[in-house]
Order: sequence, then C-alpha cells, then structure tokens
Amino acid sequence: MNRWQLTQAVRTLREGGIIAYPTEAVFGLGCNPFNPEAVLRLLALKQRPLAKGLILIAADLDQLAPFMAPLSADDHARLEATWPGPVTWLVPARPETPGWLRGEHDTIAVRVTNHPVASILCRAAGHAIVSTSANPAGRPPARSALQVRRYFADRLDAFITGALGDEPRPTTIRDLTSGRLLRAG
Repeated sequence: MNRWQLTQAVRTLREGGIIAYPTEAVFGLGCNPFNPEAVLRLLALKQRPLAKGLILIAADLDQLAPFMAPLSADDHARLEATWPGPVTWLVPARPETPGWLRGEHDTIAVRVTNHPVASILCRAAGHAIVSTSANPAGRPPARSALQVRRYFADRLDAFITGALGDEPRPTTIRDLTSGRLLRAG
C-alpha cells in the first residue's frame, strides 16, 4: 500500500464510497459504518441480506466502543487475549447500534485486526470500518486483487493493494456471551 492509495481510500470512506483491501485471509469490502447509504450499497453489491449483519474491524478496542454495550472486566480480558488478531467476536450491541450493521441480532460482530494494511486503514480513517469478504453471496471469497476485480469490476470506489495475511480461511467467529464457536478460521 502506498500513501496515495491510503489517502484515496480514507477520502472514499468519508464520501460514502466502497473500498476493497487485504485482510488476514481474504480481500475485504468496506465502508463507513456510520453511513447507511454506503452500507446498503455494499450489501446490494454483495447481494447480502441486511438481516445477516456485518463485521466491523478496528485498529484498537476504542474504535469499537461506540457499537458495543458495556462489557465486564472478564469479557474485556477475553477479547484482549485474542486481539489484535484473526478472531471476530459477537458482542452485545449498544441499543443505538444501527440495524444496518447488526442485522436482526442484538449483537455486533467486531475484530481488532492484526493485518498491517487493514489496521493502518482504520487508524487513518479514525474509526472502525465495515469489513465483509470481497465476493458476491454464494461465491468464494476473493484471495487476489484480480479476483476482486473480476467480481466487482468498476463498481468499487477505491482499491488498496497488498498481501493477504497468513490465515488460510476467513477469521474465526466466536460468541462472547455463550463462548460458542460459530465459524472456525
């Protein structure tokens, strides 16, 4: 990633656009979680139902605080033991967390990423970003820039190139309240 790509991506997020970028295992699509039009456009692009909800990634736990209900010290410790890293947690959402992010759930999926490009992107944006795999529903997640372009061609507003992380599959998803493993990474 070069400075121009980062500047363009942050500007795109602020203007309500959709970006593609590398993550721990696959390329992701992202947008500003505070912009409902951007989120709905991203869902339409992916052909993903609103009811499923989305993942937010961040550079640190503070960027996720606006979306998460207050947590116990033990719950904070569980999160911090896996972050930054390739573990996404379903945590209780604040009541004001928009439905366009959490879907039909009372939880929100969150991750403090350890991918250097994704982390720098969140830090430069100044907030968490929506992060969903770069693929139309039912298709395999994109593991190359070429595959992202084949899926979405000119329908993306910015693209950050870079290497994927070392994870062989999309991140593990765990439920913080029950401890259940929902997706193995």
